[in-house]
Amino acid sequence: MEDISHPISCGFIGLGSQGAPIARRMIDAGFPTMLWARREAAFEPYRNTTALFVTSLEEVGAHSDHVGICVVNDDDVREVCATLIPSMRPGARLAIHSTIHPQTCREMETLGAKHGVEVIDAPVSGGSPAAEAGTLTLMLGGEPAAIAKSMPVFETFGRLIVRLGDVGAGQHVKLLNNSLLLANLGLVEAVLNGGDKLGVDRSALLNLLLNSSGKSFALEVRSRMADPGSFRHGGALLRKDLRLLGEVLGESDEAAKILRDASKPFVSVSDRIDGAAPRDEHASE
Repeated sequence: MEDISHPISCGFIGLGSQGAPIARRMIDAGFPTMLWARREAAFEPYRNTTALFVTSLEEVGAHSDHVGICVVNDDDVREVCATLIPSMRPGARLAIHSTIHPQTCREMETLGAKHGVEVIDAPVSGGSPAAEAGTLTLMLGGEPAAIAKSMPVFETFGRLIVRLGDVGAGQHVKLLNNSLLLANLGLVEAVLNGGDKLGVDRSALLNLLLNSSGKSFALEVRSRMADPGSFRHGGALLRKDLRLLGEVLGESDEAAKILRDASKPFVSVSDRIDGAAPRDEHASE
């Protein structure tokens, strides 16, 4: 691990529902941190902290030993990294917390190598509540030495931190995790539909299942929804991840087929309903 008597200078890009509490944990732990965001309003929660606000990605790169990025999708990662990576110092590390295609992470690794920058794919699970508590699960892919240097930073917001292999390996496991959640949501929806046909009160069924051997995280998530349409944002992210897993495994792969089929009862209803209830944006993280 890096000697924390000489604090690691950090940057963070992507202050959304997942990235914001990660950045806050880094700042509160005492790491000198630069923040970049497209919207000035994103800086408001950090006005009373030691964080520095910058408008230039190049400035983040030039002054950081470790940069975390938590933007929405592959295109956003490519756009940010095209400017960020060339500005970073040789030996600096870039941790990609976004859930994206493993190949995109490998592309960023190739770009990083041209500039002496070490790339780590570091998707997380647990959502905003776990980030705020410092108990996220981190699924890492990258060189062991690079991960070791950034471990003090990861430990500010992560509890279970596992290196799974080379760059891209972390994304493999994150896609599997999110695809399993979507499949489990599909199974829950099928059970609820079965209960409806048998005349079982849905609220009573949910309560009993939550206190029985069929209990699961997906069941807990579904029990908080007025209907699947209220999970349109999170559901869209999960469907994206299932699609990416299909691309990685191959669309004809048996595991991909099983996961797609299992998810259909939930996906078909969530696509059909225009929900008005609050969205649970954290369940897919």
